[in-house]
Amino acid sequence: MAQTENWLQRLDKPRFVTGTILFAIVVLIGVIDNFILTWLFLGAAFLFSFYETMKLMRIDDNRLYGYATLLWGISFFYSNPDDLFFLASIISVSWMVYKNDFHLKNIYLFLYPTASFLFLLALYKGFGMDAMVWLVIVVALTDTGAYFTGKAFGKTPFSSVSPKKTWEGVVGGVLLATVAGAIYGVAFVSPILSVLISFTVAFASIFGDLFESYLKRQANVKDSGNVLPGHGGVLDRVDGYLFAGVLMVILLRGLA
Repeated sequence: MAQTENWLQRLDKPRFVTGTILFAIVVLIGVIDNFILTWLFLGAAFLFSFYETMKLMRIDDNRLYGYATLLWGISFFYSNPDDLFFLASIISVSWMVYKNDFHLKNIYLFLYPTASFLFLLALYKGFGMDAMVWLVIVVALTDTGAYFTGKAFGKTPFSSVSPKKTWEGVVGGVLLATVAGAIYGVAFVSPILSVLISFTVAFASIFGDLFESYLKRQANVKDSGNVLPGHGGVLDRVDGYLFAGVLMVILLRGLA
């Protein structure tokens, strides 16, 4: 009884409550499996992440936020949403060159996080909710496995960008996610492909998290935002998916 009370006292209640609500929302969206609802959910995550990325990169141009909103609106109707990244990039570069006012950081925003969210929508449009669930399983277990394995066995630093990460944690997280993802994915692709895709996506999610850590270190902040009590910003929660989702789309299109 005393141990239970001590555990409850140590529990980060805002983080627990926020995590529980987010989990419930994700499960509900997965069960309903409705395009409009999924598009709205991804769109909300995208616009929060876009805003947070602007702040991390110290970009102060509200027009870009308007362009991002317009682009996501177009993605509702466009059959291959990931193509829109190239269209937006070409238009943006052409306009800036025409005005002789070129800002490379503005292009980065179309690459990250914009392209990644367009790929996530393309994953749903092209392969359905089953693929989204597969992605969530792999990324979530990579993060969870890396945390607990790192806590238990972590000794070797993974990268100076994220000092708390260890190679032992990364290997443990990737292995756990690969096994679980392969078990789920074998219902849709061959066993070999299921293992290959799960492993690659898991490893990509590590670097998605690492890249966001790099942006935060450059901006000298702990979290990308504060919209999620106990968790920081939206970007802090979706960072792994922003690399992993792109890899999953590419692999499923090219190999499945």
